[in-house]
Amino acid sequence: MDPVSTTANIVENSTLGLAVMIPLFGALVVMTLKNNVNLREAVSFCASVLLFCIVLSFIPAIREGKTLVYTVFNLLPGLSITLRADGFSMIFAMVASSLWMIAVFYSLGYMRAHDEPCQTRFNACFALAIFGAIGVALSDNLFTLYLFYEIVSVCTYPLVAHHQDEEGYSGARKYIVYLTTTAKMFLLPALILIYVLVGNLDFPHDMHTGMFPADTKSWVIVMLYVFCILGFAKNGLMPLHHWLPGAMVAPTPVSALLHAVAVVKVGVFCTTRTMLYVFGVDTMSMLNLGIPTAYFVGFTIIMASVIALTKDNLKARLAYSTVSQLAYIILGVALLTPHGIEGGLIHIVNHAFSKITLFFCAGAIYIAAHKKLISEMGGLGRTMPFTFGAFAIASLSMIGVPPVAGFVSKWYLLVGSMEAHQVGILLILITSTVLNVAYFAPVTYKAFFGKRPEGEVDAGIKEAPLTMLIPILIAATISVIIGIYPNFMMQFVKAVTG
Repeated sequence: MDPVSTTANIVENSTLGLAVMIPLFGALVVMTLKNNVNLREAVSFCASVLLFCIVLSFIPAIREGKTLVYTVFNLLPGLSITLRADGFSMIFAMVASSLWMIAVFYSLGYMRAHDEPCQTRFNACFALAIFGAIGVALSDNLFTLYLFYEIVSVCTYPLVAHHQDEEGYSGARKYIVYLTTTAKMFLLPALILIYVLVGNLDFPHDMHTGMFPADTKSWVIVMLYVFCILGFAKNGLMPLHHWLPGAMVAPTPVSALLHAVAVVKVGVFCTTRTMLYVFGVDTMSMLNLGIPTAYFVGFTIIMASVIALTKDNLKARLAYSTVSQLAYIILGVALLTPHGIEGGLIHIVNHAFSKITLFFCAGAIYIAAHKKLISEMGGLGRTMPFTFGAFAIASLSMIGVPPVAGFVSKWYLLVGSMEAHQVGILLILITSTVLNVAYFAPVTYKAFFGKRPEGEVDAGIKEAPLTMLIPILIAATISVIIGIYPNFMMQFVKAVTG
């Protein structure tokens, strides 16, 4: 597949609009079905299946090197809401649409087993978050990307505040303040200035060229680059990461949505899309923006891993793991080498399936055993072998052990760092892998080989309901499959790098 699309390779396709509208329509129908809980969940699942099938329908054209576009409407000259499906788009669109199907079933089991309130609102906002995520994935320009980015922020606020208690509102307030303030303070001014400089906000069809005219002053490009990196605070980079652990007050299905399906993936997708298609590899190399960015995010990788080591709460440990793992994606792209970029982009996929498995397991443990603290999970794996077995598989992926998916990411990143002749980045990746082992391995070891807390018995503890367990096993299995057979998703990644 040729990464450079000529005019002949650009095809108008109105189905792109349908793909974006499906989750929105699903959310509207769900809100009318609050008195019919079974039909409500059925609508959510049918919408997720339909969305996934539509995304799959784009694959033949993308394989032929075509780029699908659809203009919804024009606002000003060079400013429109336009959708695009290309190799880069498909990476995230495939992840979001497929994981929505799995998450619908898991959420059904969790929300009913825990007798959570406001389940209709939960399902509707979940669908709206997917609406925003798919819109981001299929954006053809910075303006469209920004609109859907903000939609994700607004629509996930009620999910973070779901429990409507002091802790929930505090976490949700931090969440919305961090994300909307950074977007308005940094990202929006950057978009306005880029539009003034360039005359449009359309992404080019080649990751090398960037958008800026040749006579644009270097300091202006550097300033805009910094503003864009900081403006997409959903990417979880330090020091603008505090919203992410704070959002862990939400129910576990929401945590899974935040960390694997939508929010943080929207952040890193927007960041990398902007790095490659607004600034471009050539411009970033010329201005030496790549390697400093790689070391900047390398700090996040190490520090977040160190903090994860100190957390006894399982969801908190997973949250800081996400902060660290997200930075791998940006680091890989910042290396500006073919293998580095490929390693970063494929980690969007590999991290998504592995991390959703881990959060699903955390929810299952809470539902079945009412445990949140790792120190209280000794011996629990012997009564919940499938859950902790899936947790072990996903942990191996995060560590980067073959044949699970994370190994592919780490391999490409390591090769990319050597291509860039960056021994320091290589050491960061190796150190982070050791830290991954240090904070993941004890959970599995304690569960299978540790002793039950004194005074506790196993009576009454069993696996979570099948509506939760089956999605866990599916997600864990996919992590192994895409580790053994990575070529299906790698074809879209290689379409970007050529």
